[in-house]
Amino acid sequence: MSAPLRVAILHGAGYTGAELAKLLLAHSTCRLTAVTSRSYAGRPLWNAHESLRGSTDLLFTDPSEFDVSTVDAVFVAAEHGQGAVVAAALEAAGWSGYLVDLSADFRLQDPLAYQSRYGQTHPAPELLPSFVYGLAEVKGPYPAGTRLIANPGCFATGLALSLHPVSRGLSPVDAAVTAFTGASGSGVKPSATTHFATRDGNVRAYRVLQHQHLPEVLQVLAPGSRVDFVPVSGPWTRGIWGTAHVRLEHGTTLDTVTHWFESAYAGRRLVRLTPGALPELRWSVNTPFCDLGWIVQDDRLVVGFALDNLLKGAASQAVQNLNLLRGRPETEGLLP
Repeated sequence: MSAPLRVAILHGAGYTGAELAKLLLAHSTCRLTAVTSRSYAGRPLWNAHESLRGSTDLLFTDPSEFDVSTVDAVFVAAEHGQGAVVAAALEAAGWSGYLVDLSADFRLQDPLAYQSRYGQTHPAPELLPSFVYGLAEVKGPYPAGTRLIANPGCFATGLALSLHPVSRGLSPVDAAVTAFTGASGSGVKPSATTHFATRDGNVRAYRVLQHQHLPEVLQVLAPGSRVDFVPVSGPWTRGIWGTAHVRLEHGTTLDTVTHWFESAYAGRRLVRLTPGALPELRWSVNTPFCDLGWIVQDDRLVVGFALDNLLKGAASQAVQNLNLLRGRPETEGLLP
């Protein structure tokens, strides 16, 4: 057997870093060799991620001391605006390994669209054409030689997987979506809106019709499509659940819609389909799956979706993407 792929997680002290570490420590053909963090440098991984106590002896490495020549692939788990800085530094140094960026920095090909959505000038616009948008079930398998992946956003993953088959059968698509996310979607740093006292027992809409993930969704749908999206903060820790409402052409049946979804995701084991019913959130939390279900009535379609925002919406999708870049089964390290 060939040697395991040597992998590092850069800026891995957050929620996504913890999930990536768990997956990579158990991955049969990858070996986690480094996790960087300024605030935890020199300390065991379990100081930031208690669930890893006893699982690994790795210590966090200061980013300034990390030697990228010792690894074959990196996951960049930095915040938006910093992912591009890290990627640009690696490319400038001539590193030629695989890179999966989990920030938003390379998801949109237009730097002006990035500036509009994220409120800052793109740090490395010259690298945008080199990245492939990593919605695996829509864009993968990737062209030969691909080594740079922009991992999709969590909401974007659910919305795009829900609407992509519809836009192939009903072009363009016009959808209204409401989706709920748990507190971990806001990141590890606390804020007034993620504080337990204001989140528990409450739901709160935010960025109505202007969420930053919308352009990601539209770029994988048929030209001219429209998505009106209401994101909602839910009173739980992890998981996204939502519904998309679409007006169908007269006479479109449940069987027709089922064919759209089954043909779009045939052989893609990490998307689970349930015709005639909507998924429940509990089915998807702590799994690498996106669950999709749909109901058709009186020329109206409701597509329900559920996924774990830290896994299929981030870490497990990133591992899935690395598997595809290597020509490995996309479920390797994710399913038995």
